[in-house]
Amino acid sequence: MVAAQTTAPGPAVAGRTRLPSTRSMVLGVVVGLCAIGTVMVLSASAYTSLVDYRSVWSIFERQVLWMVLGAGALAVCARVPYGWWRRLRTVLLVGTVVLLVAVLVPGVGESSGGASRWIGIGQIRVQPSEIMKLAIALFAADLLARRSDRLDRTGAVVVPLVAVLGFISLLVLLQPDLGTAIVLGCVVFGCLFAAGVPARTVLAWIAGTCALASVAALAEPYRRARLLSFINPLAHRETSGYQVVQSLVGISSGRIFGMGLGNGHQKWGLLPNPHTDFIFSVIGEETGLVGAALVVALFAALAVLGFRVAARAPDRFGVLLATAITCWLTAEAVINMGAVIGVLPVTGIPLPYVSFGGSSLVVVMAGTGILLNIAGGERRGAPGRSASPAQRRADRGPS
Repeated sequence: MVAAQTTAPGPAVAGRTRLPSTRSMVLGVVVGLCAIGTVMVLSASAYTSLVDYRSVWSIFERQVLWMVLGAGALAVCARVPYGWWRRLRTVLLVGTVVLLVAVLVPGVGESSGGASRWIGIGQIRVQPSEIMKLAIALFAADLLARRSDRLDRTGAVVVPLVAVLGFISLLVLLQPDLGTAIVLGCVVFGCLFAAGVPARTVLAWIAGTCALASVAALAEPYRRARLLSFINPLAHRETSGYQVVQSLVGISSGRIFGMGLGNGHQKWGLLPNPHTDFIFSVIGEETGLVGAALVVALFAALAVLGFRVAARAPDRFGVLLATAITCWLTAEAVINMGAVIGVLPVTGIPLPYVSFGGSSLVVVMAGTGILLNIAGGERRGAPGRSASPAQRRADRGPS
């Protein structure tokens, strides 16, 4: 009788439920977003695919291909130790800069819709600005980790990062691609804040950067038109505000439960880019407030979990890299959905995991894989503090 009481689990042990790890929860959220994206690309692209390729399946088949490639990138990056990518920080940054310059060369870069953002042959095209999001995340995380003892010196950390950001943003703006430049800024300043750079310093540089971005936005007539239409899209519904107005019409038509998958009207030639930049509008129209709220909730969960991964990363580089990747994904989601519902200017940023995309989807999945690898080594304790001399050596980076 005594032995039975000794071996039987007590009430607290028997009733204890093992919670899923952060890594598992991140993966679950991403799988959910990818599943929604695959279904919605099929629904949103039918008309465009039929007109451009004479088959309602063409764009969807390409999306499935890119999704498979993206899943492969995620699986590989989730298994490769994230510290290994640190060795490639300079090569990846410089190589991507070369590609950004090549995109601007006539005859090398491919243009679409008045923008020169791609390089490649035939259907195989790469958008270097997408790769740059990962490259700048690695570069910023490494620099701030190595110079963690000089965070109060503006010339040691802030100036080099902002200088690199400014040069890269200039190349991106020449494409032109203001949206990507904004995302790159979110990555860099998010890293500076997470590293512990004085908030007053970070806010001052953010204010200066925003002022320069405003000048860049107003300098080009098409960007100025977008800003004016953003302020009052109905006043420009026949010109620069047309896309936003049609997006709002679609979302409002969905009401609570939507018109049903495949039953939306705006995607049939009324709403431009329904399967790319404005797929969130199709989600709102066909699945209603319920479906749109689910997508928002999944991205909110991804942001919370991403910062949780950063807080529990095993070393300072992991803290900053997880922060950079989370800022990148969150910024893209906020900018895209904000533009679709008319609270932010249209910048051409896709919705991560959900919008149709090639290099953008693969790079996002690769970044997610790195985030999962960092999550695999999560620890309890204060974020960013090296627990041992070995971790302090890791913060200084590879020699």
